[in-house]
This record gives sequence, structure tokens and C-alpha cells, in this order.
Amino acid sequence: MERLIISTFIFFSVSLFLLPPTQSAVFTVDLGSESIKVAVVNLKPGQIPISIAINEMSKRKSPALVSFNSGDRLLAEEAAGLVARYPQNVFSHIRDLIGKPYDFATRFLDSMYLPFEVKQDSRGAVSFKVDSENGTVYYSPEELVAMVLSYAVNLAEFHSKVPIKDAVITVPPYFGQSERKGMIQAAKLAGVNVLSLINEHSGAALQYGIDKDFSNETRHVVFYDMGAGTTYAALVYFSAYQSKEYGKPVWINQFQVKDVRWNPELGGQNMELRLVEYFADEFNAQVGNGIDVRKFPKAMAKLKKQVKRTKEILSANTAAPISVESLHGDIDFRSTITREKFEELCEDIWEKSLLPVKEVIENSGLSVDQIYAVELIGGATRVPKLQAKLQEFIGRKELDRHLDADEAIVLGAALHAANISDGIKLNRKLGMVDGSLYGFVYEVNGPDIVKDESSKQLLVPRMKKLPSKMFRSIDHNKDFEVSLAYESENQLPPGVASPQIAQYQISGLTDANEKYSSQNLSSPIKANIHFSLSRSGVLSLDRADAVIETMEWVEVPKKNLTIENSTISSNSSNEAGATNSSEESNENLQTGSGTSDAPNNGTKEQAATEPLTERKLKKRTFRVPLKIVEKITGPGVSLSDEFLAEAKGKLEALDKKDAERKRTAELKNDLEAYIYTTKEKIETLEEFEKVSTAEERQSFIEKLDQVQDWLYMDGEDANADEFEERLDTLKAVGDPIFFRLKELTARPVAVELTHKYLDELKQIVEEWKANKTWLPKERVDEVLDDAKKLKEWLGEKETEQKKTTSFSTPVFTSEEVYLKVLDLQNKVASCNRIPKPKPKVQKPTKNETKSSGQKTDNSSSSSTDSSSPSDQSADESNSSSDETDDKQPETHDEL
Repeated sequence: MERLIISTFIFFSVSLFLLPPTQSAVFTVDLGSESIKVAVVNLKPGQIPISIAINEMSKRKSPALVSFNSGDRLLAEEAAGLVARYPQNVFSHIRDLIGKPYDFATRFLDSMYLPFEVKQDSRGAVSFKVDSENGTVYYSPEELVAMVLSYAVNLAEFHSKVPIKDAVITVPPYFGQSERKGMIQAAKLAGVNVLSLINEHSGAALQYGIDKDFSNETRHVVFYDMGAGTTYAALVYFSAYQSKEYGKPVWINQFQVKDVRWNPELGGQNMELRLVEYFADEFNAQVGNGIDVRKFPKAMAKLKKQVKRTKEILSANTAAPISVESLHGDIDFRSTITREKFEELCEDIWEKSLLPVKEVIENSGLSVDQIYAVELIGGATRVPKLQAKLQEFIGRKELDRHLDADEAIVLGAALHAANISDGIKLNRKLGMVDGSLYGFVYEVNGPDIVKDESSKQLLVPRMKKLPSKMFRSIDHNKDFEVSLAYESENQLPPGVASPQIAQYQISGLTDANEKYSSQNLSSPIKANIHFSLSRSGVLSLDRADAVIETMEWVEVPKKNLTIENSTISSNSSNEAGATNSSEESNENLQTGSGTSDAPNNGTKEQAATEPLTERKLKKRTFRVPLKIVEKITGPGVSLSDEFLAEAKGKLEALDKKDAERKRTAELKNDLEAYIYTTKEKIETLEEFEKVSTAEERQSFIEKLDQVQDWLYMDGEDANADEFEERLDTLKAVGDPIFFRLKELTARPVAVELTHKYLDELKQIVEEWKANKTWLPKERVDEVLDDAKKLKEWLGEKETEQKKTTSFSTPVFTSEEVYLKVLDLQNKVASCNRIPKPKPKVQKPTKNETKSSGQKTDNSSSSSTDSSSPSDQSADESNSSSDETDDKQPETHDEL
């Protein structure tokens, strides 16, 4: 098998390690048509490395909603509570409107019964009207998406307890250039640094393959995803290749996305709309009088909300009820529907839902039997009829549901985020190769450029690896334009009417030609244009250069020099730094030639007069940067810097106002809770009378009543500072009383525990004297002295406290007692840590070694008459050797 190009390596779960000592975290966002999921990769000790961030309602996914009501902006769960009452002010499905033309957006909103007030902006895209305190404001889809992403940032930071700005965001595979650029710009408005966009199917494939072993087998797996508004099927090939780590062979898993097919207008919401239409007809028939509930946005919002629940019930039951209170004109609506009827209403949907799977398998050349698994993801895949149709097509009794339908994509994207972020080490690898879901062509336009069928050239074939770089060379000598377009007009992103993506005006080539054409050109001037396809799937023209190639006369060393000439040349060029060794070598060479000095001198003189270099023509290439001006028009045009600056200012103002609103609500709740809990304690706790006088309690209750009256009258419109001020006023009276109340029980407990510890300390010291005789006496005495001082201090304070009333400030507190005990415990622990000293090794002294040597010599001299000088030398050598041996044990001991 041909090795796949490995573009990323991914690791999962607990084997994440922090490289620098600082905390590091990244997050991922799975932004769908209706909901948003957030996962966090966090290396903070004590937390799971990859986890789902839950929202304020302890839910693992949140509604992707933005609402404006009574001057306040609400997001996610808060906005969801207003859908039925103010459907025109709660914006949904905003992801699906990024980069879309106005006509497409309005048709989509009408089909979904979404009563938003919109207008066409200067780009030809849609913008949403909002009535604010300062008049009418219009928001682009990018701005609304930015608000949802800001909410995601807050979830991630609250979950991880560290600031996070780096993120990976998932996108549907059919997202084109304008949608991808729009998503990145929305993230920029939200203050998010997008490490990468990742296609949803790649996130699912990462989650699927991270814990599997493909060294003994390869797999073709189809990932089938039907969400709220879209459906796609992706064919992914899993395999493994062998590599080396630390000199040992290892198998590394990898996958390559082979193909993806989709239907961007088919999803679970299409099934819900069939139910909405069915029940709307039923309600109209019940009411009569020509009333059509579809004309009333509030009624349709209520009906859609209940239909969603009904559809979920039908996934587990054969029948389901629906009940809507005051659907329209105070008329309640109640009905039931069977699963059989529901499946009948959606009959054509079941067949459409199979098309992406059929297309991706047919185009692969594989049979259904060669598909290892069809993994289901997306909430709509829970519908029994859809599962039955898929089972029928693939000919299997069981479907593959090894992944969490809601969270597989965001968790897989978290693996990708962990890999491409800084500061996170991965030790389980999974190679990932995804490709561009659209092919792209480029076309050159300009003076003297003949346009024909070959004018458009393929630049990026479909499924080309992400990321990639390309360049093209154009033989032309005048300024020109380059246009980028989708390869096929029959396969365009949803809502896109024209295949053209961008136009670039490239200038500077005409000037370069005029400047350099008079030179000795080796070839005509040409332009090189460089393109890139980013990891996010965004195609761009990065730079352009004019390439000039000239022929110039240059001086070069002669190659056919004689040995003598070479020697002379070498000596002359290195005259200042010639060495003696080189001179000797030259002399030897001349002597060995067998010639006399006179001829040699003549040759040298002749060579010295000849030139050592010669002139040759040499090609020189240099590049001149060309100016590029982007000329994108339509909904895909990037938001201008001025627009971004203004939009960022609006969003920051909204964020500040939201923060103040939440602070006001929290302080109001804190004040209200303090009043009620304090009154309850005063009325129910008998100990409260022991720590306060009757006058104190009466005065405190009066203050509580005054603030309570203010809270429910003038305080309704108060700001956060006013609530905080009144809460501080009450606490100034109540805190001393509650402190005495706490100390009434806490102080005696602290005193009792201290006496127990002092008694235990006596036994600890006795054990030291018996078992740890090496402990320094001064350290033990210091512990005993501190224990004595603590006991005396405690006795004095207890005596003083008994003379003080319980509603006076305590003489001493439980905290003071614990701090003194803690200081004593630290000293005891420090003594316990003193290690037992190692026994000292007795080493023979130098004199003892010599004495031993002398005894040996005396004994041997008794058997000989005398010693020779050589013997004396040997004795000295032995003595020296003995001294060296004597030092070796000392070195060993140190080690």
C-alpha cells in the first residue's frame, strides 16, 4: 500500500503531558444548525485532559441562539426561554446563513417559519434588524455567530479555570470558501484565535480511530451524519505504517478521507416540518373560520417547540401525544400521532437520506461487503425508520453506533486541537489526511492573452490534501488579472449562484518588463504566482513575482592550468598565509621532476604573465515582487477592517452590558438571600440570643426590614452598585454577630483539640528519646518549650474569656489557636524528618600503612643479607602504590 502523507498526529485521553510549567488549554466548538457543543483540552492537574464543558443548566450541549429583548442580549439557554413569546427576536440557524446571498437566506427563513426582520447589506448578504435603546441596529450573520462563539469561550474558560483563546472549530464538509472565511472572521470578532477549521467527518474519524489498532488490518468505514439541517456520508480508509522510535519499530495508525457526499438541505428539521404542517392543518380544521395558524409567528414557534418533543417520543414509542396551551387565540391544541403516520408523512425523506451513502460507495468502486462499518452520528440518526432503511441498504442486521451521536465530532476535534497547539505533548499517534471537498481552477486575463478552452487551468483537484501549496508560471510581460473559481458549476456550495470565488489584480509586471527588457535576457520575463490551500480549506493567492533571467559576462578561474601555474596561483593567492609545510611540498615536487632550475624559472615567469581568469557568460536569475489587489465581490467578500473594528466595538459594548446585567442579578439575589436567611436565623437559633443583646437584634431586624422594603419597591430598577452598597451595610451589622455565633462553638472545639495534641506530643517526645537518640537536644528542647508556651497562652486566654460576656468581641479566636498549633506541628514534623546518620567507616592512616609496609620489609630483610638499589626502587614503588590504594576507598565512600 502506498504510504499516506501524514499531516497530523493525534493523541487521546489521559496521556497528555505539559511541556512548559505554565498551564495550557485549548478548546473546540461544534457549531451546528441548532446547538453548540464545547470541548476543552486542559492540562490543569486534577482535571480530565479532554472533556465536555457543561453550561449553566448543567447540560452538555446548548442552543445556538441569540436574542434581543427589552434592551438586553441573551444567549443560549436564556434565549431559548423567549422563543415562544418573542420568536422575531430570537435568532437561530445563523451558522447556515454565513456567506449566503440574500435571496437564498430569505427563502430559507420562510421555509423554517422564522419571522426575522432582515435586509440586504452592501455585500448582497442578509443582515438582521434589532431594535435597541439607541435605535435600530443591524447585525450580520458573522456578528451573530461571533456572539455564540463568545458564549463558547466563556463556557470553556469557566470549565477549565484558565483563560483560553486558541480554538478549533468544526464545519460541515460542504462549506465553501465564503462560509469558511466567514467563520474565521466571526471567530476573530469573538476574540478567538482559530488554530484550524476541521471538517466534521474528520473529527468523527479521529474519535473512531484513536483507540484502535490497524497494524494487522485495514478498514473502509463510512461515517453517516444526519444532524438538524444537513446530511453527509464520508468514506474513510484506516490503515497503519511502520516507523521507528528510539531505534525500535512501531506501528502508527493513520486514516485518509477518500470521498464525501452530502445533502445540505436534508436533516432532522425536515421531518419536524412535516409534523408541523400536519398538525397545523389539523388545528386549522378544528378552529375553522378560515384561520391559518401558519400566519401567526408566535403560534408557529409554540407548535415547532412541541413537535420537536413529539418526534423524540416517537423514536422510542409507537405513538406520541402533542399538547400546546393557547396555541392561538387562547385555543388549546391536543392531538396524537402514530409512528406509522409519521413515517408515511416522511416517505420521500427516507429515500433521499440514502443518497449520500449510495453515492460515496458507488464512486469508490467498492462493494457494500467491503465496507467494514457504517458509523452513525448526528441526532437525527436515532429515528428508527432511518436506521431500518440503512440496514436494508447495507444488508446488515445491526448498525454501528460506537460513537456518541452528539459528542463524537467535538471530541475528535479536541484531539486535533491538542496536536496543533503549543505546549501539549502527544504520545499516541494517528495520522490524518483530509482533502479539499471542492476542486478549483484559475484563469489569467489581461492584454494579449488569448482566451480559449484552455484558459481555465485546474489548480486544486478535488480531495487534494490539506494543507498544500502550489505555484504556476505565466509567460507574460504585462499586468494581468487572476481569477479563482470552483471547478464544476454543477457542484457548488449551497446558495452559491456563480462559481467565481475571487479576482486578483497583479501589477508591476509591465514596469519590470520595461526596466529589464533592454538587458541581455536569456528568456522572456515571466510571472510566478503562489497559491496555498490552508489547513482550514481556504484557498488564497499569497504572492506573485516577476522572474528575470539575464546572461552576463563574469570573470571565472581558468580550469586548464599546469601544475606549476597551479602552484604559483596558489602561492600568490595565499601569499600572506603560506605555511612552511606547503613550501617544503613545493620544493619536493620540483626536485622530483628531474629538470634544472633555469627552465623552471622560465616557466614561472611565463605563467606569471598569463591571466589566471577568463570571461564567461553566466545566467543570473532574480525576482521582483508584484503588487496584488484582491477584488472579491458578493456575499463571499471579506469584511473590511473598518467594519470589523466597528463590529468589535458593538460586541464589546454588548459583552460589557451583559456582564453588568449578570452582576446586578447576582448581587440582587445575594441581597435577597441574605435578608431571608438572616431573619430565619434570628427567629430560630437560640444561640443567637447568647451572642447579641436585645437592642442589637431589634436594630438589626429593623434594618433588614427597611432594605427589604426598598428591594421590592425602588430597588426593582437599581443597579449593581446600589445592591452591593446595601448588602455591605447589612453585613457591617450582621458580620460581628455571626462571627461571635460561629466562635461560640468553634473556639471550645479548637481548645479541646489543642489540649489533646499537647498530651500526644509528650508521648511523641518520649518515643524520640527512646528510638531517635540522634535528634539534636536543642531541637527537642525547642519543641517542648513551644508546647509549654502554647499551653500557658491558652490558659491565660481561657481565663480572660470567662470574664467576658458572649456578646462582646472574643478575647481569642479558633483561628488563632489553629495557627499556633500548626506552627508547633511544623516544628515536630521538621524534627521527624531528620535522618539517622550513616555509620562512619574507619580508614587506615598513612602512618599505619607505612608501618605495615615496614614490618613486611623487616621480615623479608631477615632472609637476605642486603637490599640492592633496585630493591629500594621497588620498595618506593610499592609504597606509592599503597598510598594510591589507600585513597580509593575514600573516593568510593563519597560516591
